[in-house]
Amino acid sequence: PAALKAWQASMQLTQAGAAAALGVHLATYRDWLTGKSRTTGKPVSIDRRTELACLALSAGLDDAHWLCQI
Repeated sequence: PAALKAWQASMQLTQAGAAAALGVHLATYRDWLTGKSRTTGKPVSIDRRTELACLALSAGLDDAHWLCQI
């Protein structure tokens, strides 16, 4: 959760903005921030794809059109 909070702050996003940027529901994003599921109370963490999405967004790759260039 700390790394995700740091990413959100570095991107100057609200929780809603961060969730939208990652393409997830706000409730899911909040679960990641707390580290546990709001419905089950079990631990949750972000997956590898979401980690990579955070890195890509931080690097300015917010548009998938560059994929067509490969």
